[in-house]
Amino acid sequence: MAYGSPDSLDEVGAYYTHIRGGRQPSAEAVAGLQERYRRVGGRTPLLDITRQLQHSLEQLLARTGGRATRVYIGMKHWHPYIADTVRSMHADGVTHVTAIALAPHYSRISIEGYRQALQQAAADQGAEFAITFVASWHRHQAFIDLLADRVGAALGRFPPFARQTVTTVFTAHSLPEKIRQWNDPYESEVAESGAAVARRVGLTDWRVAWQSAGATGEPWIGPDILDTLTQLAADGVRHVLQVPIGFVCEHLEILYDIDVEAQQRAAELGIVLRRTEMPNASEAFVRTLAAVVADAPQLTAIPSV
Repeated sequence: MAYGSPDSLDEVGAYYTHIRGGRQPSAEAVAGLQERYRRVGGRTPLLDITRQLQHSLEQLLARTGGRATRVYIGMKHWHPYIADTVRSMHADGVTHVTAIALAPHYSRISIEGYRQALQQAAADQGAEFAITFVASWHRHQAFIDLLADRVGAALGRFPPFARQTVTTVFTAHSLPEKIRQWNDPYESEVAESGAAVARRVGLTDWRVAWQSAGATGEPWIGPDILDTLTQLAADGVRHVLQVPIGFVCEHLEILYDIDVEAQQRAAELGIVLRRTEMPNASEAFVRTLAAVVADAPQLTAIPSV
């Protein structure tokens, strides 16, 4: 399961409305989001990447799983919706489901929304699936190893003279600060996975920042990556590696929020900013997902702090 992304600029308004639970956004808000999509070519490759993952993971599980396994994809906010996918699964006679969101860190706001959408769709269809829902896979060793390899490769792309002075910033999607009132584990999970990657690579200068906060009129978790870049510049840092550890595929939060917005801020500050290559539908990420599937029964507990 993934968040979803519109296929054209004309669909942005309906997509935005679905995210808002059916409340129509203002014309200005829609135009602003359309402009972001326009800056990255009119659409993102999220659905294409997810379909590639679907095909490759199904093939890998068929070779190694020892039994017939189908892989389906469902999106929270756009086609193919989770409910439509559940309808297809029910029609195909599926009885046992392992459900994984393409987001490694648990939050009641984010991951719990996928669980509720899946359970509601199954109830609406009268589908009595046995569901193994993966709540969190942020510290799975396969995921940490994958990210560590990406970080090592990205550090190697800096000029040799700069590699010892690179500051690494792990980022994830910001969420409203109200999650702290729920003892939500999201912040601690992001920090935990960042620390695990840093240990694996041997990083000494690293930190966590946040990105892509919503304009909802309430405080969101910070510091934002743009503010972090400003502070790093003031501290004399000139080379930064951004590791979007909360994301696994290229979509708007990567292609615009990092590759356009953060890059523009870095250039204004005289900082050379690079980011790690996204896992996308790479063979390494397919193997990671297969490992998560294999360990799914141990990853179902809702994390707590």
